[in-house]
Amino acid sequence: MVESSTHSPHFIANNLALDFINSAFGTGDESHDCLTDDASVVAWLKAAGELSEDFETVPAGLAELAKALRETAARMVEAVKAGQPSDPALVNQLLEAGRQVKGLVWDEAKAGFLLIEHRRDHSAASLLEPVATALVTLLSGNDLQHVRQCEAHDCTLLFLDTTKSHRRRWCSMALCGNRMKVATFRSRKHAD
Repeated sequence: MVESSTHSPHFIANNLALDFINSAFGTGDESHDCLTDDASVVAWLKAAGELSEDFETVPAGLAELAKALRETAARMVEAVKAGQPSDPALVNQLLEAGRQVKGLVWDEAKAGFLLIEHRRDHSAASLLEPVATALVTLLSGNDLQHVRQCEAHDCTLLFLDTTKSHRRRWCSMALCGNRMKVATFRSRKHAD
């Protein structure tokens, strides 16, 4: 098996938690992990739009916590889809330790108060809290029934099928759809 850490992440799942699970992926004998160290987790969060491009703080232990969350998230999605319980301890810990701070600020232009929310701090838990929140929303809502794994026999990616008919088969046409259609065409051609 060939393993790579320099591959760009895929944001094709229509859900932050699933995209986070998909940060470790592969087709065939190749596997890729976008979360290899603390800085790569920050880079992934920036690419996902959860951190600003000028964010520079890289907390120690972020990659270890991110990988634990990714494994927990994958296990929980699989378990809940099968109607089985799964231990939410890590997710609950991140929700509590990383929960955003809310407060009122006066807005001169509106001559009224605004509710603002901001990250508690730059800890690993605060940085990963949006992923944990997205997972909670997915697991506790109706969307979970539309979570699918790509039908390509060698693809590991998950996605939330948001199509009207809920008949999406591939993680994306560019990654697997065209590849599988070409393989089907070739196998039919060889059969003739």
